[in-house]
Amino acid sequence: MAMYDVFGVGNALVDIQARVDDEVLTRLSLDKGIMTLVDDEQQSKVLSHLDGSPLNRCAGGSAANTIVAVADLGGSAGYFGKVGDDALGEFFLKDMKDLGVSITVPPNDKPTGTCAVLITEDAQRTMLTNLAASVSLSPDDIDEDKIANSKYVYVEGYLLTGDSTKKAAYRAFELAKKHNVKVAFTASDPFLVNMIRDEIWDLITGPVDLFFCNEEEAKSLTGESDPLKCAVKIHEHCENVALTLGGKGSLVMHGGIEFPIEGVQVDAIDTTGAGDMYAGAMLYGITNGMDWRTAGHLASHAAARVVSQLGARLQNRFTEEEIKNFSRLTEN
Repeated sequence: MAMYDVFGVGNALVDIQARVDDEVLTRLSLDKGIMTLVDDEQQSKVLSHLDGSPLNRCAGGSAANTIVAVADLGGSAGYFGKVGDDALGEFFLKDMKDLGVSITVPPNDKPTGTCAVLITEDAQRTMLTNLAASVSLSPDDIDEDKIANSKYVYVEGYLLTGDSTKKAAYRAFELAKKHNVKVAFTASDPFLVNMIRDEIWDLITGPVDLFFCNEEEAKSLTGESDPLKCAVKIHEHCENVALTLGGKGSLVMHGGIEFPIEGVQVDAIDTTGAGDMYAGAMLYGITNGMDWRTAGHLASHAAARVVSQLGARLQNRFTEEEIKNFSRLTEN
């Protein structure tokens, strides 16, 4: 019997959120609402401007957020990601382990990767990402026994942009197939789809059993403009598809059938991590006895709950009773 529901592979980053005035962005010459990749020196400069601001820190990165969601819902989860041998790296490892996530990758001598999330009063998020140690994740860090003892391996698309991390992702795919473990993969970003469209088609036609994407990514991948046509086209190549449509809900494809999942109306405060949360709840559902429609409903509600608060971690967690109720609702 598998020890883990889901084992994730991703760029390990510490998210550092701070509320700032517009003048901080002006002083730092930052474009509001944009995610920018920065180096160690640039990130140090940004973080030094936050001294005295109330900061919220948590272990982050796309796949890490999804794995945290699986654990938060009561699933068993693990994670492969590289941090530095420093205070932030220790924080990341402790944060994940406190949630019950198994993480055993040895630290690196580079600084731990960070994502500074600067939140202005208009609820815009300006993000600066310094990948740092996370890019040194290598195939040697992917533990075969851990993968062999998982129901699903979940890989984030961002890994395909780095040389070493890409090799680590492909090692995870290879080991999963060797041990008959299911593979889930997320497109991560429309920019990424545009850059490596053919490679993503190869993956979803090959090792990937469950593909996560949003509407923009699906349109870029397929060239179709209608979301359902996008989902159908992808499903011709991939066994299972989960296509998110923001507030309009999502489309789940399984066994040649589409399951339209309704959106949940909420006042969105922060959309950071909505897709990660959706994927985590979906993976929790299908590895814990839910059918695809039920798992889709849970995922939709989890994503709605996370966008109605600040940050990618659920402040108001689902109770066991709430989770059971999803199964009852779809049975009736």
